[in-house]
Amino acid sequence: MAATTTANEDGAWIRRFHPGPQDGPRLVCFPHAGGSASFYHPLSATLAPFTETLTVQYPGRQDRRAEPPATTIEELADRAFAALRPWADRRLALFGHSMGALVAYEVARRLEERTGTPPTVLVASGRRAPSIHRPETAHARDDAGLLAELRRLSGTDESLLGDEEIQRMILPALRADYAALDSYRFTGPRSLSCPVTVLYGDRDPVTSAADARAWEFHTTGPFDLQAFPGGHFYLAQNQSAVSGAISRALQATRT
Repeated sequence: MAATTTANEDGAWIRRFHPGPQDGPRLVCFPHAGGSASFYHPLSATLAPFTETLTVQYPGRQDRRAEPPATTIEELADRAFAALRPWADRRLALFGHSMGALVAYEVARRLEERTGTPPTVLVASGRRAPSIHRPETAHARDDAGLLAELRRLSGTDESLLGDEEIQRMILPALRADYAALDSYRFTGPRSLSCPVTVLYGDRDPVTSAADARAWEFHTTGPFDLQAFPGGHFYLAQNQSAVSGAISRALQATRT
C-alpha cells in the first residue's frame, strides 16, 4: 500500500493513497489513538471519485515507528497544521475519529485563527465534545491493561492483539496517545465558524449521544448529528453509510 509523493518536504505527515478530482475541497483524515494513516485507505478509495483524500500519519507508528510519539494533542495539531500548509491551495475539509476528532478540531482552530480560512466542514466521529473532560487513564496501566482497553473498544483484530511482536509495535504509540488525551484541557471559548457534523455509534461505551451533541456548542455554523448502529468502531460495520454521510457533508459545502 504505497502513497504518492506528498507536498510537504519529507513526506512524513501527509499521505495520499488515491488521486481525486482537481476541484473542490480536499478531505484530511486524522486517525484514532494508536491508529495510523492506513486505517483510512478504504475510505480514501471509496471517496476518490468525489474528493481528494489526504491522511495524516502521526509519528511513532508504522514507517514512523522510530520517531518519538507526540506528547500532547496541541503538539500533534501544531505539527499537522504545519504539514498541511502546502496543501491549502484548496479549501480543506477535516475528518477525525476518536482522538483524531480532537486533533482535527484543534487543526480547524489553527486554520481559522492563523490563516483566516476555516475548513469547509469538520466531521467529528466517535468522540465527546472537546469541552467535556474525563480522565483518560489507560496509559497508566500495564500492557495487559492497555490491551484490555483495546479489546473493550473492539478496534483491533483479536489475532493481532495476541501477537507479541505486534504488541511491541503498537503499544508505545498507543500509550503516548492516551497520555496526550489525558493531558488535554479545553480552555474556550473556541467556537468554529464552519459547519460541524458529528457521527457516533449508538452503543459506543465512551461516547454517548449527549457527548456527541455537545459538539454543537463548538460552532456558530450549521450542526448535524448522526447515529449509526455499533460501538466505538462503528465505522467498520457501516463503511458505506459513513462514507455517504461524509460525502453529503462535503457536498453541502459546495452549495
